[in-house]
Amino acid sequence: MTLHPTKFKRLLIVSYRLPFAIMRTEEGLSIRQNSGGLVSAVLSMAERMGNSENLPFEKIHWIGHSDADFQDVPPALLENDNFVVHPVYLDPELNRGFYEGFCNDCIWPLFHYFTSYASFADTYYQDYEQANARFLEKVAALVEPGDLVWIHDYQLMLLPGLLRASVPHATIGYFFHIPFPNYDIFKLIPRAWRQALLEGILGADVVGFHTTDYVQHFQQSVSDVLSLPIINQRVVLPDRSVLVQDFPISVDFNKFSLAGQTAPVSELRKTYKRLLRRNRIIFSVDRLDYTKGIRERLLGYERFLIQHPEWHNRVTFVMTVVPSRDKITHYQELKREIEEAVGRINGLFGTIGWRPVVYSYLSLSFEELVALYTGCDVALITPIRDGMNLVAKEFVASRNDGKGVLILSEMAGAARELTEALIINPTDTQEVASAIQQALEMPAREQRERLEKMRTHLAVYDVFRWTYRFLSTLQDVAISEPALQTNLPVAEFVTACQNARNRLLLLDYDGTLTPLVDDPEEALLSEPMRELLVRLSDGNDLVVVSGRSRAYLDRTFGTIPVYLVAEDGAFVKRPGLDGSGLDWEPLSLPQEDWITPIRVALNSYVKEIKGSFLEEKETAITWHYRTARGQEADLRALELATQLSHLTVDIPLSVVLGNKVVEVKPAQHSKGAVARSFFEAKPYDFLVSIGDDTTDEDMFKQLPNWAYTIKIGAGISFARYRLARQQDVEQLLQLLV
Repeated sequence: MTLHPTKFKRLLIVSYRLPFAIMRTEEGLSIRQNSGGLVSAVLSMAERMGNSENLPFEKIHWIGHSDADFQDVPPALLENDNFVVHPVYLDPELNRGFYEGFCNDCIWPLFHYFTSYASFADTYYQDYEQANARFLEKVAALVEPGDLVWIHDYQLMLLPGLLRASVPHATIGYFFHIPFPNYDIFKLIPRAWRQALLEGILGADVVGFHTTDYVQHFQQSVSDVLSLPIINQRVVLPDRSVLVQDFPISVDFNKFSLAGQTAPVSELRKTYKRLLRRNRIIFSVDRLDYTKGIRERLLGYERFLIQHPEWHNRVTFVMTVVPSRDKITHYQELKREIEEAVGRINGLFGTIGWRPVVYSYLSLSFEELVALYTGCDVALITPIRDGMNLVAKEFVASRNDGKGVLILSEMAGAARELTEALIINPTDTQEVASAIQQALEMPAREQRERLEKMRTHLAVYDVFRWTYRFLSTLQDVAISEPALQTNLPVAEFVTACQNARNRLLLLDYDGTLTPLVDDPEEALLSEPMRELLVRLSDGNDLVVVSGRSRAYLDRTFGTIPVYLVAEDGAFVKRPGLDGSGLDWEPLSLPQEDWITPIRVALNSYVKEIKGSFLEEKETAITWHYRTARGQEADLRALELATQLSHLTVDIPLSVVLGNKVVEVKPAQHSKGAVARSFFEAKPYDFLVSIGDDTTDEDMFKQLPNWAYTIKIGAGISFARYRLARQQDVEQLLQLLV
């Protein structure tokens, strides 16, 4: 994958954190590199950029938050060999509500499935909006034609949409670094917020997640909240589409693989082994967080010690917890519980010369970390929920000696890739205890075989592949978007049409041949579509199957030689040989007065829902609410459909909850019945049915499974294929002329 310098000239990374922090000391201002997966990944990429022909950017421009106290920082401190930094200064109070409030008291716990920890304060969300707007000011002032803008993580979900509105032709990528929850969790967010968050993310051209699970969760939320169609991993908007795909982040494999052999790391490793009496070592390192499963891990280790006294005095659990957010109550309580568990285990099992748990609350240097990775016998990585977890990948990458065992939580994104690890449920203390025993007793050959498979994977799928793959995908999407948004095999479709002797096309009207509009009388057939239908009717049996009245269809189609079906199958009109239509043929009509009680029920909703109205046809009565605003009308429509289905009348009725309509008609009339009658009248060998509404599902169900049934837009359907937008219909039909 190559990024072409002729197309893009600069890379702008936008994240909450800058790649380094500005420190004020007695000697003056200085900078310190920040930790974290993104910073490590991009730093590794930046270190290679000077010698790479695949990355044309001279320096990375990085936009991120900095305290307002540092606005006097000299420009020289904001640039080094790899980065040009552009701080976004937020007032402390705004930053607290934005970062500590909405980001870490709402989104973080909720998206990690700790729903009871989530706070939904209005002021937090308002601060989140303001902070994203402040980021927009900085990015919009910097971005130039030819730039790639890569926005990161849950702190900036609104920013892609804001930037798209401000700079419509910008090339925008967005990557989500934490888990994206299933819809049952996501819908706990207030309705207006969740809609705004999804619309914000969809301002990007490419949206990336760590795993396919997170992609599917996001797509389900988009479908349920925004009712947008999703085709071939693309969320289709009216004027463009957004590619949503998994891009598992990784580590600098070579850096970790070689680091264990350096002199500083070797000396540290020897020191650690000597201090730990050359016991077998279990190692874990995590940031202080309730999502990391640290308490549960200690309970699993404790159970192992209870069940396996033969390992007493022979194994030591070296557990490092990196300080994080320890001023927040939840984290203070977690730290206390961890330290109590460590004290209890050491008190129960320890001896004068042996501590079962060596616990430290501090940050490790790179050399210290690699020394423990390469010196331990078991890496115990057991988060309750984690977007990826790079610690597991760092451990595997560092073990070029073929020794060591990885125990990994199935809740970590890395478990989808590192399948040769001992995969466990982190809340099952017995499974953790059994895995520790299995790891400590695993033969050397099995250790080597498992590690080799995982290392081979990471050597290929390293951090550079992650960045190349995302940025090259972003570049490709920006250069060319598919003209026709469909999962239909277009070449096969056209060939089948060309080779067929008898072709039948069944086309819905509203939402298919014309766009949906607030006033049904304004849904007019365009001249290009009218000319296309005339051409398609030559040599094909073309049927317009509509819920419209006979009079409307007569006015609309005039002398176009097509079959017309009115009121969803109640009337059929066949084209004459001279192009003029023959008389309408009615199906048997019920004589009972079934409409009166239905009309009474519908009128009560017309009075209640502003903007709704009734349309009475010869065989049906319809409640329209396209101009009604808000989500309440959809809920009331469902309520109305349920109420009508329980009304007692003398004949069987069909109640259809369609696209902003509720229609009632005799059950004997359906698009499915009339579609089947056409299909059975002739030996057709090419059959197409296209529609967008609930009533069209009758057609899709009744036709044979080899037919090209095509649903327009979002929603569950019996159709085999999907077409994203009504405006794509004309382009698709053009292929058949």
